Amino acid sequence: MNSPAPDSLNTTFAALADPTRRAILARLASGEASVTELAEPFAMSQPAISKHLKVLERAGLISRGRDAQRRPRRIEARPLAEATEWLEAYRQLWEGNFRRLDALLNQLRTNQQNTDQPKISEHRGAGRKIETAHKTRRRVKRVPTRNQKGEYR
Repeated sequence: MNSPAPDSLNTTFAALADPTRRAILARLASGEASVTELAEPFAMSQPAISKHLKVLERAGLISRGRDAQRRPRRIEARPLAEATEWLEAYRQLWEGNFRRLDALLNQLRTNQQNTDQPKISEHRGAGRKIETAHKTRRRVKRVPTRNQKGEYR
């Protein structure tokens, strides 16, 4: 796996951190557009949109073309592909963890269905009420009792 430069990834993710810049990229995914066209859906000034575009350009996520008087922006795939490649390794790691967790849960469900669930019952012994789980013979809860003087044992 060819890993992208960490600075490149940092710049890409920093640029993608802003929802306005992500919306601009989503618009450019359908084709190139001018600054005016990109600014239309946003309630912000054209200089503010231009600042967002500069951040995206520095990250290499968009490029500026030249069409007579027009300077349309277009999306660039390389930085997004590098970010996707970097994230893919972690996606595979998490999917492996989830598969192992699913297998463990299925095994626990199967084991629980194959054995009777522990039944809780009450026993009286030495003046104490004790709840035990029959399968493990382990005390679950102990209720203290008082002796004739009113002291707890």
